[in-house]
Amino acid sequence: MPRVQHVSAKKGDVIVLVGTMKGAFVLRSNAARKKWDVGGPYSIGSPVYAMAFDQRQGRHRLWWAQQSFRWGTVLCSSDDYGKTITEPEAYSVKFPEESKLALKNIWQICLGRADDPDTLYCGVEPAALFESHDGGKTWSPVKGLLDHPHRDRWVPGGGGMCLHTILPDPVNPRRMVIAISTAGTYRSDDGGTTWQARNQGVRAEFLPDKYPEFGQCVHKIVQHPAQPQRLFLQNHWGLYRSDDGGNSWKDIANGVPSDFGFCMVMHPHDPDTVYIVPIESDEYRCTPEGKMRVYRTHNAGASWEPLTRGLPQKNALETVLRDSMATDAADPTGIYFGTRSGKVYGSSDEGKSWQTILEGLPAVVCVRAALVGDGGTSSPRRRGGAEKEKIQKKRSASRRAPAKRQTKGRARAAKR
Repeated sequence: MPRVQHVSAKKGDVIVLVGTMKGAFVLRSNAARKKWDVGGPYSIGSPVYAMAFDQRQGRHRLWWAQQSFRWGTVLCSSDDYGKTITEPEAYSVKFPEESKLALKNIWQICLGRADDPDTLYCGVEPAALFESHDGGKTWSPVKGLLDHPHRDRWVPGGGGMCLHTILPDPVNPRRMVIAISTAGTYRSDDGGTTWQARNQGVRAEFLPDKYPEFGQCVHKIVQHPAQPQRLFLQNHWGLYRSDDGGNSWKDIANGVPSDFGFCMVMHPHDPDTVYIVPIESDEYRCTPEGKMRVYRTHNAGASWEPLTRGLPQKNALETVLRDSMATDAADPTGIYFGTRSGKVYGSSDEGKSWQTILEGLPAVVCVRAALVGDGGTSSPRRRGGAEKEKIQKKRSASRRAPAKRQTKGRARAAKR
């Protein structure tokens, strides 16, 4: 067995959590984010698809989902960055017997609102939402979604029928948006009692009806706390934005090499800035042209620009999965992503330049990042005058430049 290393962190440090197909790792750096210590592997040999770091009420608690094809999936936690691990004696996240469902995997661990510090959520396969109101000691399914009338008509995607996105509304405590592959986007406005499909305008390229009520293969949705009504969505073919909480969506795939992709992250301090990594197609799931490029919008999707400095631009046939990209809450913000070939890249300057943080890992399926000591909340910050002016100039230039569409999926669909 590999030797397990440990890290420790203090206030002002940055940690990056990396879940792989053979265990979990914890990376730590100081505020400069140039050199990294590596802790792990934890849950050696087990796929870890979900991780989280809870700093509410002064905690420093790591959470991760340990999957075993023989023993099932359990939630593990540590309050000292992995040195000691708490693993439940019995399965805490499990379906009620009357549902006739069995837990296959935990795809998402989500912290509750800052003013509800003992609440956590889990998104699982088969698609369901679980909640805990005692800091993760006990869990129960959200009945309104478990018993949803659409459930019998949900069809699993290539990775299974997983609930992978959970967005508690930062303003309205009774509102939440979730995403399921391949059921689409659903929203509750009554604390989870009822859920409505929210997919108007989102394509399901693989279905005869391209715009069904539900059945879209949503890969990721992000939201900024300063503008909770605005959502960004990376679909299985399609980039979208909603300005009305998900009631309707409009295409924003302007100038990207492909509108297929998995990951999407929001800049923690700027509600107009989003990052994605385009993938060639559903049939060829590698970076277009063999170039490793992160694309960023500074104007809420009106245009996108490639970020490449320090990333390989030849023979980089990489894949970045839906939860394998993250941001920290530092200023300037750090951006991180991991690949299925076991590489972890990071930027300490909001994507202007990149470095290889770690390589030689098992396939990366989850990346999370945090600034230690920020209280666990990503509250929006006001940018300085010089930085704000610089961004505004970029946005003005983007609006003057002609938008160029290159949506390869649509071209293929037209040919068929």
